Amino acid sequence: MKYPGNAEWLETDGLGGFASGSADGIRRRRYHGLLVAALDPPGDRRPLVKGIELWLEGPAGRSDLSAQRYRGDVTHPRGDNALVDFGVEPWPTFRYAAAPDLTISQEVCMVRGLPLVMIRVRAEGHAQGCTLHARLLLSGTDFHGLEHEDARVDLRPQVEAGFVSFALRDSRARVALASNGRYVHAPDWYRGFLYEEERARGLDSEEDLASPGEFSWTLNEAAVLVLAHDTPATRAAVDALQVRESVEALFERERTRRAAFASSLHRAADAYVVQRGAGSTIIAGYPWFGDWGRDTFIALRGLGLATGCFDLVRDVLLAWADLVSQGMLPNRFADGADVPEFNAVDAALWYVVVAGELFARAAAVLSEVDRGRIARAILSIVAGYSSGTRHGIRCDRDGLLAAGEPGVQLTWMDAKIGDWVVTPRTGKPVEIEALWIHALDVAATLDAHWAPQRDLALRSFSEKFWCEERGYLYDVIDVEHVSGRTDASLRPNQLLALGGLSRVLVPDDRARRALAAVEGALLTPVGLRSLAPDDARYSAHYAGGPRDRDAVYHQGTVWPWLLGPFVDAWLALHGQTAPRQREAYERFVKPLLAHLDTAGIGHVSEVADGDVPHTPGGCPFQAWSVGELLRLAVRLDAVRRSTDKSLLDARNERPAAA
Repeated sequence: MKYPGNAEWLETDGLGGFASGSADGIRRRRYHGLLVAALDPPGDRRPLVKGIELWLEGPAGRSDLSAQRYRGDVTHPRGDNALVDFGVEPWPTFRYAAAPDLTISQEVCMVRGLPLVMIRVRAEGHAQGCTLHARLLLSGTDFHGLEHEDARVDLRPQVEAGFVSFALRDSRARVALASNGRYVHAPDWYRGFLYEEERARGLDSEEDLASPGEFSWTLNEAAVLVLAHDTPATRAAVDALQVRESVEALFERERTRRAAFASSLHRAADAYVVQRGAGSTIIAGYPWFGDWGRDTFIALRGLGLATGCFDLVRDVLLAWADLVSQGMLPNRFADGADVPEFNAVDAALWYVVVAGELFARAAAVLSEVDRGRIARAILSIVAGYSSGTRHGIRCDRDGLLAAGEPGVQLTWMDAKIGDWVVTPRTGKPVEIEALWIHALDVAATLDAHWAPQRDLALRSFSEKFWCEERGYLYDVIDVEHVSGRTDASLRPNQLLALGGLSRVLVPDDRARRALAAVEGALLTPVGLRSLAPDDARYSAHYAGGPRDRDAVYHQGTVWPWLLGPFVDAWLALHGQTAPRQREAYERFVKPLLAHLDTAGIGHVSEVADGDVPHTPGGCPFQAWSVGELLRLAVRLDAVRRSTDKSLLDARNERPAAA
């Protein structure tokens, strides 16, 4: 099998829902499931169908086609021993050797735009006298919770128009099932599932799941099973009385849609684009993140701008334009919360970055009304920050942006444990100043009166941020709002001031020294460390319980998304020539491609360990990680085509994983 057994696959529905699991079929996370539906897209996600027990009965006896992990580290049954192949093109497909002359393939496909998963099982070889059986494992819990056996859970089926449906705990979270097989109601509970990843993360890791009954099929044709959040739309999409024909048509529709993507990286990027109300937004990462302001706009540079999906960029900007409040944009929409959370100084500034690039590159996609709405959002952000807003965010007399107050985490280094902000960075953080100057640049194109403030900020930055003793930029100046107090921690944040955005904010000779320091201490094959290894606070590994992990989240842990601004800065300072771009690909981008098959298959993880072998961690499917790799791929692809095959054909381009 090409992938490690614990590598993870992902299917998404464009609504915030998904299906996910491991390459060997064993569920290792509480979030692994065949149908996680977003009841209020993209929020209020519910794990309706967690897993499946699948087996074959034939003349030679029983052959298990699934595997589960139970408490005590017991694996039963052992369908993983019969697994001979797993692939993800064009959707996850497992192949099992059920007998010497019989192979069974199981396909899992989610339908774009519908909270619906299709499972298709086909026999290859001698299947005479064989019967396929399946039991689904259902849950009615909260997305982040674990199910436990409960006599109050309603396992009674509702049978209507060919569908069998259940609402275990909540009538809104009803799951509808349809198949071309036979269903026999035989309710039971499966007890004591163990989720190894949850245990390793220091979280509750055992669960019980309900199984209302059993489906069975003879294998004279493909066995199909539809799992859906029970809505009028899903019922309309599937004729449960002609379910095989309906499913075949949906499979073909998905095959055609997926084949239209320019590359597998483009298709991976599509997984993060979801519906919010009448507009669009970006899921920050699967399986547990929602749409976050900062992540949305950083990711959108790759997911939308680089790929030419300018309509998407416009729609996301418009969806967020009316959310500007006192100059700020929300950083997070919490499930079930009445109001969004405004705790990011940079979310609104990244909005301006994306909006400015859209204005410059694809103004034609904007109507006069749309352009006006986005321009007003930009000017409201800059005006709100200039005059002062929440959390001590304000423009200081030197033209730079001050931000922060006790107990609040405002930058992307946002870990917080109780009242402890791990990396507070209160004062004037270097990347915030780069984003602020960039925002003033964009605002000045809309209203010239912002130009003098930009020029003042530029002069102040050049005068105040250079640390001659260290040969790089301070990470924060005026720390804790004390004039002249500095933090010289060597972190990657300065990349945005070294060419990671549109300007190099210090003289080139200084910028090259700083970039060399960053490259020497922070660069790894899978991204950049968040702190230099010679710092006493450096942590080599991102592991343990929630407190352990949060304490080192930005203290050496590697972040793949930072490779984007690093390569931008490297090319800005070393030249944009074809040889330099080829060098950038070979040295910095190509190593990250090896990661695509090791954790979240076809995707890029949220983080990795600071030390070799840079074991991936956090979310296995992270939007800004994928977005920045895709942005680099598109940027370098034209040069690559002149001498080599396309970088964007990631299916063929990936080097073998170490």
